[in-house]
Amino acid sequence: MGPLPDDAIAEDARKADDDVGGAAVSPSARRPAHPPEQSRTGPRRARPGPRDRTTRRARRRGDRVSLPLQLSDRTMRALAEADDLSTVRDVPLTSTVSTDPVGRLTVRRGERLAKVVYVGLSVPAIGLDSHMVFAFTPAESAVPHFTLDAVEANGYLAFHLDLVPRAELASHLDYLTVAFQPLTPAFEEAAELFGASRAAISPRQYAMMSPWMLVHRADEERFRRVSGFVDAYLGHWRALLADGLPQEVLTGLTDTDLAARDARNRAALFSREVDPVWADVSHLLGDERTDDIRAELLRNAVSGD
Repeated sequence: MGPLPDDAIAEDARKADDDVGGAAVSPSARRPAHPPEQSRTGPRRARPGPRDRTTRRARRRGDRVSLPLQLSDRTMRALAEADDLSTVRDVPLTSTVSTDPVGRLTVRRGERLAKVVYVGLSVPAIGLDSHMVFAFTPAESAVPHFTLDAVEANGYLAFHLDLVPRAELASHLDYLTVAFQPLTPAFEEAAELFGASRAAISPRQYAMMSPWMLVHRADEERFRRVSGFVDAYLGHWRALLADGLPQEVLTGLTDTDLAARDARNRAALFSREVDPVWADVSHLLGDERTDDIRAELLRNAVSGD
């Protein structure tokens, strides 16, 4: 699920054409129906890849890196500990009206992970700082994909965190119980912490994710606590990645063509029709580059392979 603005945020982006040519923000940055309440594996090192100078320069407050970028960087380091990742693509993203970078696309491959895709868009002129991470498991694996969005847009902080199911949950209770039920304590704690601040995404998009998806707006104080939920989701996911699913769970999934279902789900999840974010990304980056990003999310092969 890519960065998705609501109409108001999209309008703000269009008004910024003279500066950068438009923008898109993460799905978690959409305005909620109600305002937020106030109130097992050993570490493994990734092969070093190119330094992401563009995003590390962007959206700083004085000498402090933005909170979304901190969370994204922290998550990428954890993914590097989970697998031996190597960078295979590292592409600066430029807008349609300027050669100055507005973000970065980075693709990594691992031994256990088919692909890790990072997309960062940082446009201070319109108050946008969006960082999306997707870690895809192999086509034949039943281990869910991992995803995190962290964003600041128009003064709002937000995030989206989930494990993307590889099989239908309602008809595979054992799979649901092992792969997702352990997330429940963190999910319930997040619901209590963030209250009515759930971001508004479409029912079709919800159907492609898991019922344990977290997608919330937050003030700065609460956003600083998001890392704890990321740790909980990522820790459980890393255990699944390392140990695999029990044989009895896998036996119960023999009615599912995992690769074919994953291809269909990703085609819908990253569809221009389903997710209006892509029109806004095209407004910023152009159709060709936007479709290049979508291609990296749609399939495990790297563009150009």
